[in-house]
Amino acid sequence: MTLISLILALALEQLRPLGNRNRVWLLFTRYANHLERNLNAGAERHGVLAWLAAIVPALLLSLLLFYSLKAMSPILALAFNVLVLYLTMGFRHFSSAFSEISQALAEGREYDARVALANWTGLPTAELSVEEIARLAIEQGVVDSYRHVFGTMFWFVVLPGPSGALLYRLCSMLNQKWGSRNADEDPFGLFAARFAAWLDWIPVRLTAISFAIMGDFEDAVYCWRSQARTWGNYANGILLASAAGALGVKLGDPLRQDYSVKYRPELGLGDEADPSFLKSAVGLVWRSALLWLAVTLLISVVSHMG
Repeated sequence: MTLISLILALALEQLRPLGNRNRVWLLFTRYANHLERNLNAGAERHGVLAWLAAIVPALLLSLLLFYSLKAMSPILALAFNVLVLYLTMGFRHFSSAFSEISQALAEGREYDARVALANWTGLPTAELSVEEIARLAIEQGVVDSYRHVFGTMFWFVVLPGPSGALLYRLCSMLNQKWGSRNADEDPFGLFAARFAAWLDWIPVRLTAISFAIMGDFEDAVYCWRSQARTWGNYANGILLASAAGALGVKLGDPLRQDYSVKYRPELGLGDEADPSFLKSAVGLVWRSALLWLAVTLLISVVSHMG
């Protein structure tokens, strides 16, 4: 059921993509805002209570529905799995922006590429060169592919029913809302950030290994070991360094933003980023996803035989 759920959800998401700003996630965002307004009194324990109030009821409800439907019919349980996966994962959450940037650069429409990148990342892009646009798009695409595909897929396989996928998506949203703040000034989101980091520890490294296997293995491992810690966010550094090494492209490096230069460490080896590497990055992500599906199939077969 696990593998079939993943395949059906990915196929459905390709046929009818569902954006990030759908009604389900908007409702959850409003609920999270309500919890913060009523529980944030400036202490970390208040953030723990808010996190539990946001996550636990949703997980319990998902498990209750899953096992109730499974008792009636495995097909109903499968359909519920697919529905939750459809809401929580998928390439199209980010690939439309990636494709728009790639096409604009291929046609020489640099202004349109900058606008699409700004809308996607929320960063200033007016001063970026073509090489910087390609570099930043690859970086954002690698991180988003992990958030929307590999991290969700891992926890869906590990935990019963659709609870893992739901847990990962909700925790990621709370970390984005609460965990990105300065903990010294507002410790409310400290627990959300810590729990999200714990959830990412294993799947981030498995994703990096997948990039290495599906690309240049030696360079990917070298960049991971020697460059990942230089990045501000170590988990993202692992993903970006391994992907850069696997692709044979240089990421990181300074960017021109807000009429100044934003200095960043170098990631990767090989050529400077250009529009041709955008398609290579998409191919690397897809090959890695297929590898995960193959491993899931193998695990399912071994479990069934056991």
